[in-house]
Amino acid sequence: MILASEWFTEIAETFEKCFIRDDRYKLLLSGIGVTVKVSVLAAIMGLIIGFLIALCNLSKKKPLNVIGKIYTDVIRGTPSVTQLMIIYFVVFKTVDWPKWIIAAIAFSINSGAYVSEIIRAGILSIDKGQTEAGRSLGLSKGQTMVSIIVPQAVKNIFPAMCNEFITLIKETAIVGYVGLVDIQKAGDFIKSATYEAFMPLIATAIIYFVIIKVLTLLLGNLEKRLRKSDNR
Repeated sequence: MILASEWFTEIAETFEKCFIRDDRYKLLLSGIGVTVKVSVLAAIMGLIIGFLIALCNLSKKKPLNVIGKIYTDVIRGTPSVTQLMIIYFVVFKTVDWPKWIIAAIAFSINSGAYVSEIIRAGILSIDKGQTEAGRSLGLSKGQTMVSIIVPQAVKNIFPAMCNEFITLIKETAIVGYVGLVDIQKAGDFIKSATYEAFMPLIATAIIYFVIIKVLTLLLGNLEKRLRKSDNR
């Protein structure tokens, strides 16, 4: 009992030292905000980029097809941390924008390559008869794509898109390389200030787990609703 009491006392003291003293918990709260902002903006822009690149990869026009394939190969073939530093320290070196926006742009470019492959596979999964039916009704290629193909493809690719968004959130843990204080960097600051590694790292892991778990449940419910609409 004495040993257990001493252990709990030590844990409580370490917790107070890491998070309560000097209001260090505010670093984590601020880090959560940075992670969410970067992830959401990157996901939105990545979806737009991915859709455009998917259309390039599906295009019968050789220049567009080449652009799409080069983009996909280069982005998927290089580390995301390298891309982040190139975007921040080279491409946007002289641009006076908030760091989190530049970081979001870098992650959107990275995510766009993977999203494009998901969308491309989703569009190709739709039976060609759907396209022929749309054209027989007098719709143009663009109208057929927007009105018939894309709505069906969205339901097919939704699970993969959810996984990509979750992966994107975890990948943002490298934004500390460009001076942003996200969840991971906040944990590192606390670790450096207190010389305690266990508590800050565990807290960081728990925060990421909770965010991703909540997001997984929300997206799972949304997917069930989409599936129910298919069964009606």
